[in-house]
Amino acid sequence: QWNQEIKTPDFRTESGMTQMPPRDILLTIGNEIMSSANAFRCRYFEYLAYWPLMNEYFEADPEFKWSQAPRPRLTDKSFKHNYYDEKISLEERLVRTANKDFVTTEVEPMWDAADVMRMGKDLFIQHGLTTNRKAMEWFKRYYPDLRVHSLNFPGDPYPIHIDATFVPLRPGLIINNPHRPLPVEQREIFEANDWQIVEAAKPAHDNPPPLCYSSVWLSMNCLVVDHKTVIVEESEVYQAEQMDKLGMNVIPVPLRDAYAFGGGLHCATADVYREGGCEDYFPNQAGDTTRV
Repeated sequence: QWNQEIKTPDFRTESGMTQMPPRDILLTIGNEIMSSANAFRCRYFEYLAYWPLMNEYFEADPEFKWSQAPRPRLTDKSFKHNYYDEKISLEERLVRTANKDFVTTEVEPMWDAADVMRMGKDLFIQHGLTTNRKAMEWFKRYYPDLRVHSLNFPGDPYPIHIDATFVPLRPGLIINNPHRPLPVEQREIFEANDWQIVEAAKPAHDNPPPLCYSSVWLSMNCLVVDHKTVIVEESEVYQAEQMDKLGMNVIPVPLRDAYAFGGGLHCATADVYREGGCEDYFPNQAGDTTRV
């Protein structure tokens, strides 16, 4: 059913996407799992892939909240015309990223769940091709008890999702894609709370596998199970070695052949149950330039 043409009163597109990455669609906060407001038209009905599971959770757990973010209309007004023109050079695209000039406009809130990095009482959201500033304002109003921050990575010409760029491993430690470093002024919130940002190890491969539209930096798209355990793609030996040196127990899992369907280990999973309470990992908010 996912290869059928998608039609709404506002647009039509030839088919859906792969339906593989639940991380892009589902966001868990507290006892709520929310379906995102995706910016890609081909993902408009992707939440339906998880509808049976959400309904199962709803029937099994009286405390479970099943919600859907406001659906964007995704008319032509939601996007900048000719943004992906092939005549635009890589250098020009990097300038656009640095200037926070993305294909999405601010007509309506649009966001992918994989752009939202939740750490305790703080939501760090990447501003890029799939999530706009209006979405961050929406998060701020919807979750008034959480602090919302906007992050931007100028070294990425196509900033889609934060989980192959900026990955927390445990409280106080984050690995950052060395080709997409977090700007100095955005590091203050982390430094003020004694977080260490370490450059991620280089990928083991020079190119992504066939049909994969993601970058080789899926090497750092790992799944953190707990503060001491991380699952890394089996062939990413350099990333696994770095994780080991950082004190993590590394579990290798082969998944590279599935990259073509939409991403790595973090993309292919979504949190649905957590133990423990909501911690405050960033109590010192003074001078924070990322706060929305």
